Amino acid sequence: MIYIVILMIFAGIEVIGRVPSVLHTPLMSGANAIHGVVIIGAIIVMGKAQQDNYLALVLGFLAVILGTLNVVGGFVVTDRMLEMFKKKKS
Repeated sequence: MIYIVILMIFAGIEVIGRVPSVLHTPLMSGANAIHGVVIIGAIIVMGKAQQDNYLALVLGFLAVILGTLNVVGGFVVTDRMLEMFKKKKS
C-alpha cells in the first residue's frame, strides 16, 4: 500500500505540474466542490458515530477542519487568480 501511495503522489505532482495556468481556476473550483462533499460526509460520520467511538469522532473532526481549510484556501487562490484577469483601473 505504501508503494501505491508514493506512486500516486508522484503521478499527482506530474499531472498538476503540467496543467496550464489558465486551467487552474476551474480545477480549484472542482477541488472546492470535492472538499465540500468531504466536509458534509465528515459531519454525517460524526453525527452517526457512537459516543465512545473516539477514532471516528477524531477523524471526522480532522476531516471537517482540514476540508474547511482547503475550501477557504481554494476560494482565496481562485479569487486572486481571477483578479489577475481583470483590467486595472486607470
